[in-house]
Amino acid sequence: MRLILLGPPGAGKGTQAQRLVAKHGILQLSTGDMLRAAVAAGAPIGLRARDIMARGELVPDDMVVQIVADRIQQPDASKGFILDGFPRTVPQAHALDRMLAEKEMKLDAVIELKVDEGILLERMNTRIDQMKARGETPRADDDPEVLHRRLIAYRDQTAPLSGYFQLQGVLRSVDGMAAIEEVAEAIDEVLAGAAEAKIKAKARTEAKTKTEAKTKTQAKAKPSARKKVKAAGGRKAAAKAPGKPSSRKVKSVASSARGSTGKSARKGAKKAAKKAKLAGKSAKKAGPRKKAPPKQYRRRRLTKHR
Repeated sequence: MRLILLGPPGAGKGTQAQRLVAKHGILQLSTGDMLRAAVAAGAPIGLRARDIMARGELVPDDMVVQIVADRIQQPDASKGFILDGFPRTVPQAHALDRMLAEKEMKLDAVIELKVDEGILLERMNTRIDQMKARGETPRADDDPEVLHRRLIAYRDQTAPLSGYFQLQGVLRSVDGMAAIEEVAEAIDEVLAGAAEAKIKAKARTEAKTKTEAKTKTQAKAKPSARKKVKAAGGRKAAAKAPGKPSSRKVKSVASSARGSTGKSARKGAKKAAKKAKLAGKSAKKAGPRKKAPPKQYRRRRLTKHR
């Protein structure tokens, strides 16, 4: 189980994370704790991070992602983890996605605790008054002004993560203003739905893989087997019509018929041409036939000769 809890300061993320750790045996990974552990262990990346923090600068995203990557590879993280305090920005979320993809991992859910900032400030003031009434000293971060600044930073930097994870289809929202037990029950329902969706997705993937494998197997069938089936079908058809001449014999008969027909046609054409030639010669010798002169003309000629 791999989770991210989103919500502004004071939304109760720490309380719900501890309950999930106890119930499911997963790890709560805080980037601050991981950075301090890396520094204490003297790891190369921890020493680099120490120098950066000593200068009062923020540790780069790629370095934080590398520390998270090293931590989730350890044996105690095999059951899963809850990321606390990371990612805080959309670029960090992109870096986290790339790292998980390289390790062939996916987030099961991103749970957002929706709260009313005005009510959070009222709760803060009430808690401070109760602590003072008991004679206790409020913590340094139990300050309405500090909380107000942290809420502004959350809206500017971390709140856009809701839209980012919603587009990925892993965001689930829970009413963080409800009682602690009600919030816990709502989170359990979200996780149960995520587990069911994961099982269905796995079943679809396996079915698709089997279908593709079957298609490939059929495509790789031996061509010789297909030819044998086709030849057998041809022999059966020939056996059903034994009196039918073969195609080669039909072709030879047709060609010989065409040859004999062509010879007789050529002889007839030569004879016709010879007759036409002779008729033309005789027509030239006879010449055109002269018309007889009119009767009047013939009478005049006869009179003149008399």
